[in-house]
Amino acid sequence: MRIATIPPLLCRAMLALAPACGFAQDAARPTPVTPPTAAPKESFWQLMHDPNDHAIDMSRWLLQHKGALIVPIVITEPAVGNGGGAAAVFFRPAKQSQASKDRGERIAPNIYGFGAAKTQNGTYGGALAGEFHLRDDRWRYKAALGKASVNLDFYTQGLVLAPRKIGYNLNGYFSFQQVQHRVGDTPLYLGVRWIYIDLNSRLNIESNKQFFKPRDFASKASGLGPVIEYDTRDNTLTPSSGLLAMVDTTFYMPGIGSSNTFQSYRAHTLGYLPIGKSLVLGLRADYRTAPGNVPFYQLPSIDLRGISYGRYQDTSVGMIEAELRWNMTKRWATLVFGGAGRAWGRHNAFDSAPTETTKGVGFRYLIASALGLYAGVDWAWSHDDHAWYLQVGSAWR
Repeated sequence: MRIATIPPLLCRAMLALAPACGFAQDAARPTPVTPPTAAPKESFWQLMHDPNDHAIDMSRWLLQHKGALIVPIVITEPAVGNGGGAAAVFFRPAKQSQASKDRGERIAPNIYGFGAAKTQNGTYGGALAGEFHLRDDRWRYKAALGKASVNLDFYTQGLVLAPRKIGYNLNGYFSFQQVQHRVGDTPLYLGVRWIYIDLNSRLNIESNKQFFKPRDFASKASGLGPVIEYDTRDNTLTPSSGLLAMVDTTFYMPGIGSSNTFQSYRAHTLGYLPIGKSLVLGLRADYRTAPGNVPFYQLPSIDLRGISYGRYQDTSVGMIEAELRWNMTKRWATLVFGGAGRAWGRHNAFDSAPTETTKGVGFRYLIASALGLYAGVDWAWSHDDHAWYLQVGSAWR
């Protein structure tokens, strides 16, 4: 609230209303107003707490004082081993017109940051990334740039011989850019994306090349394609209601710098249904496919908490997952989740592909109430893997 001072002459002319002007009702000698004292500067510890409930809350630090959210990166991914790192994430309120505010529109904040991590099997990487909402969220722009050296395993799907685990390394650079425009006043966004990857791929054991084709070792992948997004979520960080439905297609061609010609398609839906006052049911369906001369390391993989990345790859994968969150208090929440997925295409038809299932539990804490941002830990397991995940925001991307 902005408070304006009243001119002294006007106050003297309004002695009948002297208390409102800051004077005692004494016509002979008015008592001067004592200048207000400046509020003491808050300490960092005070900024990290909500003045209403005094709980730890980073809203004012992130939004008013332009501070960074330092996110420890704790990696327990079975595919790369244990490891860690850190990321600095900044949140800035998106500019919003008064007309947009009058319509009751809620625009997600602009988010950008950088981070780096390393694991015990020698994998390391770093990246810069950002997501921006422009002109009353009529334009959305996402971008990332990074470098990584990743040690992973590829699993052959043999029909005669038993499946073989083959170790390999990917070392190089990657970039991602996506721009979208809103259609009228609807929650529909149309856009285009560009993905560029320049990697050197190397097998740990050279003789394992017999299981691959030369096209599998393509070093450059450059792809362009359209993106369609329908978004009614109440919050993009930790949603409690609404729907995100998205379809994206990327065409990789030599004419735009790609070594191979192939395509990548993805269609996924995330739905959030409030149940009563304290429960939120999340539902996810995700389909990915990559036909053509796709390098082995860009084949789709079952992406579920509790399954090692790359463990189940093929030209197509499909996944479903459910998550139930119980908001026990204003700040604390617990959740349970489970999912199932299949990978098929090169060696198995969809009907004959095995179904891989996962389950898990977790907890969340409302770390920034003004952003609706929760953070916490998940523990997930499948029949042959288990892992811990540090989550900031939703686990679904």
